[in-house]
This record gives sequence, C-alpha cells and structure tokens, in this order.
Amino acid sequence: MVTTEAEVAQEDGGGESTATVVVAALANLGIAVAKAVAGVISGSSAMLSEAAHSVADTVTEVLLLTALKRSEKPADEEHPLGYGPERYIWALLAAVATFVGGAVFSMYDGIHTLAAGEELGDPLISYIVLAVAFVLEGYSLRTGLRQARGEAERVGASFKRYLRYTPDTAVKAVVLEDSAALIGLVLAAGGLLGGQLTGSGVWDGIASLLIGILLLYVAWVLGRSNAELLIGRPLPQSVRERIRAELLAVEHVEAVLELTTLVQGPREALVAAKVDFRDVSTAGQIEWACEQAEQRLREVFPVVSRVYLDPTPGRAQRREEGLDPRP
Repeated sequence: MVTTEAEVAQEDGGGESTATVVVAALANLGIAVAKAVAGVISGSSAMLSEAAHSVADTVTEVLLLTALKRSEKPADEEHPLGYGPERYIWALLAAVATFVGGAVFSMYDGIHTLAAGEELGDPLISYIVLAVAFVLEGYSLRTGLRQARGEAERVGASFKRYLRYTPDTAVKAVVLEDSAALIGLVLAAGGLLGGQLTGSGVWDGIASLLIGILLLYVAWVLGRSNAELLIGRPLPQSVRERIRAELLAVEHVEAVLELTTLVQGPREALVAAKVDFRDVSTAGQIEWACEQAEQRLREVFPVVSRVYLDPTPGRAQRREEGLDPRP
C-alpha cells in the first residue's frame, strides 16, 4: 500500500477538480430557483428547505472555486511555502455555509411546520421540479464520482479509502453534497406524498427536519476533513517509512533521527528530517548527499515539493558530548 497511499496524498487533477465544481455550481444555481418557486406555489416546507439546500450548495461551490484558484498562486516572498493550505480555509468556510445556509434553515423550517402546521397547495409543480432536479443533481454527482473513482483506480486505492484520505477536498465536497442532494430530493418527495395522502403537513415538516440533519452531517464531515488539513496532517505511516528508507539508502547517511512530513495541498507535501551523516564524511560529501536525497524523494514521490535536511550528530555522539540526557 506504500505507492497507493503516497499517490492518494498527491492528486494531480487540479483542472478536472475545477470542472467538477463548475458543473455542480451551475446545476445547483438553476435548481435553487426552481425549488424556491415550487415551494412558494405548493406551500411545502420541505421544498423550501430543499431550496435553501441548493442555495447553500451554490455558495459552497463558489467558495470551492475560490479555494482552487487562490491555492494555485505560486510561492512568493510573503508566503515562501506557497498558498496551498489556503484552499482548506475556503473549503472550511464552504462547510460552514452548508451548515448555516442549509442545515439551520431546514431544521428551523421543519420545527416551525410541525408546531404551526401548513396549508398544502398543488404539489404537481413540486414533483416536476424534484424530478428535473434529480436528473441534474445525478449528472453533477456522476461527474464527481467519475473523477474520484478514476483517481482511486489510478492509485490502486478503494473508493471509500480514497474519499476518506484525499487532500482534494473540492471533489470530496461535490461527491458528498450531491449525494446528500439526491437523498434530500427523495425525502422532500416523501414529505409531499405523505401530506397529499393524509392531508397533514406533519410529513412535510418531518422531511424538512431530516433534510436539515442530513446537511448537518455533511457539514460536519467536510469541516472535520478541512480542519485536519489546516492543523497539519502528515503523509500516511507507510509513506513515511518509505521516505525514511529512501533517505537511509543515500550514501553517507548513517541514520534518520527525526522525520516530519506535512501535506500542504493535493499536489504538495513537505519533508523535513534530522539526519546523522557519517563522521568521516566531508562537508562537500554531505552537501551532495543532501542533493541526492532530495532528488531521490522527488523522483519516487512527485508529491514532495520541499525537502529540508538538518545534519545532526547521532545520539551516541550527543551523549558523549553531554548533549543528550536520555540513557
């Protein structure tokens, strides 16, 4: 699984991710307007909740597009490590938008409907809008799934594992939100049908509540994923072991005392290590060993964009010099 996990952390589909997000944004924008009109005509709280859901999704896609564009800026003097992590800030804001714009409104509307009741109008327009929305959301989800499955197959990972660990949170957001959208459409249709058969708005209120809970879950999952990457997520354990092995294979390297890795973006990772070089090595040999180590890591792991090696005395030598208090 070494190669698989390394490549899961590197993603090379930046342009494809943008196209996936654009498709989702256009689909959600049209769907939001149609649901709002249908909700007003039919008096359905579930349809209004679905309209809020689509509005939140549209805002989310705009924020994700901002994240993709901002994170592509090259490193400069003010940001020497680049702008890669900025995508996770905007993606985290997108998760907040899903929570505030979708989940909170849907749950409030559902509770209000259950408490105050509602007058149901003609649900025909709502059924038509839900059917059209299902087709558009399905196409958007198909686009996201095709990219995610293609990347998972390319790296030899299962789809579930890829979706859990990929640092390309834009694609992850599209897949999760469009999946939630399809489930939400089914719930809204169920609420309409229940109200039509029983003449009670309770079913519509329950559907609205369930849509809110569904959005709350999606917001939590996306928020957690982006928070992990903002805090600082290392490369997988097996990849770190492989990096350590590659460093030890370099001439003049005696030991790797400490190894730190950091995912900075879908195609960026930083590697820093304290390395004990052979005591008999000259300064020139150590310099060339560092260059060779960086070259080896970049060739084996294209995701590694920055390598920092710190020549450090071994623990035995540090103890002799009284610099290491550990036995």
